[in-house]
Amino acid sequence: MGSTGITSGLQRRLVVLLLLPLTLLALVNAWFDYRSADSVTGQLDRQLAAMLPLLSDSVVAQAQVAGDPPVLLMAPPVEQYLRERPGQAVYAISDANGNVLHGETWLAGTPPSSDEPEFRSEEYSGVVYRIATQRMATSVGELVMRLGDGSDPRQQWARTVLYRVLLPNIILIGLAGFAVNWAVRRALRPLLALREEVEHRSPRDLSALDVQASPDEVRPLVRSLNRLFGLVNAQAESQRRFVADAAHQLRTPLAGLQSQVEAWAQQADAQETDRLELATGQVHKLRDATRRTSQLANQLLALSRADARTLHAQPLQRVDLKQLCETLLEQYLDAATARRIDLGLDVRPAHVMGQEWLLRELLGNLVDNAVKYTPAGGSVTIRCGHIAGVEGQLLPDAGAAYLEVEDDGAGIPQPERSRVLERFYRSPGTTGEGNGLGLAIADEIAHTHRSHLRLDTGFQGRGLRITLVFPP
Repeated sequence: MGSTGITSGLQRRLVVLLLLPLTLLALVNAWFDYRSADSVTGQLDRQLAAMLPLLSDSVVAQAQVAGDPPVLLMAPPVEQYLRERPGQAVYAISDANGNVLHGETWLAGTPPSSDEPEFRSEEYSGVVYRIATQRMATSVGELVMRLGDGSDPRQQWARTVLYRVLLPNIILIGLAGFAVNWAVRRALRPLLALREEVEHRSPRDLSALDVQASPDEVRPLVRSLNRLFGLVNAQAESQRRFVADAAHQLRTPLAGLQSQVEAWAQQADAQETDRLELATGQVHKLRDATRRTSQLANQLLALSRADARTLHAQPLQRVDLKQLCETLLEQYLDAATARRIDLGLDVRPAHVMGQEWLLRELLGNLVDNAVKYTPAGGSVTIRCGHIAGVEGQLLPDAGAAYLEVEDDGAGIPQPERSRVLERFYRSPGTTGEGNGLGLAIADEIAHTHRSHLRLDTGFQGRGLRITLVFPP
């Protein structure tokens, strides 16, 4: 499982799918508001059209002085309409030529071509007026009546929608976005925990996931994963059992064969006649081959046990690294002395939580390799302790316990250091006995202890130093 890719994508889709209906509802609400404003505007047009005849009836007589406007006595409904809408209701009475006789002069305009009322919207002094115009017969002749209202709901619709619809809905959608995002994160928390658990698992940990801790929708997937883990674990366990069984079956006959060959080799060495020189050489070759085969069987068994028994399967033990190093020194001291190699200790008290038998196997492989491949007269040093910090510097491994084996032999070239940890790999030109499994087994055990082997050049640029740093 991916960090976020799968979860962030699902979270994004859920948020979009939840917010999309809210946005659509806001748009539908705005559309209904517009339709409502349009309906109110229709009512306003009908109201203005009904007022025009009353405005024409307000013209009661011709002016007594030529050139003066006709006498106007405003009808009570029209007067009340104008009084209730100060600054919003306006009127104008014009003659057939468009000259304003009474009212607002800015309402002057071309007279309508028919006797039917006409409607238009016009802005004046920042106010949009809905204006009704109609040619009508009065007591003084045909005049043009105009009546305007600045409270046109359709013209005010944009402001109404902004402050009463869109702005509250935008705030609501924003708050809903935060709320939905928080709710989705909480709802997906079990899925995120499942992803973290799978992502941080060791490749060798194939134990089943907790089905009950997963959401109902994910449980079929968890059951499928558990089934897959079970199949892979069964296959891996079958392979490990095969290697272990094969190694066990090989150990007994190889041990008997090696004992017989060793006895023949001692008898051949005791008889120093020329006639037995060729036979002695063949016996020695057979003895070396038997030793290598026996060592291979033991290493295969160790590799199988290191794979099968991880720290997840067995309780941790408190391991005394200093005592472990002293035990390995005693075990390999005779072999080192036979090769005239100075095998020494440089140990400090240190304890770690791990598997003692696995760490003994690891350190034994490192010391065995160092003794085998260090030339006669060289030195091998076993170390343990805690990494010392440097004043004024923050070191990531300061205070951590470590195991280390250093020799002053030929060493391993830098390009080969990663490959020598592979199984059955031996560097070109390597001499002596060996199957290419020692360092691979040691590295496998290091991984079991949540660490890895570090291969560096030894003191004064000579030899090889292999270190295992334990995590805190």
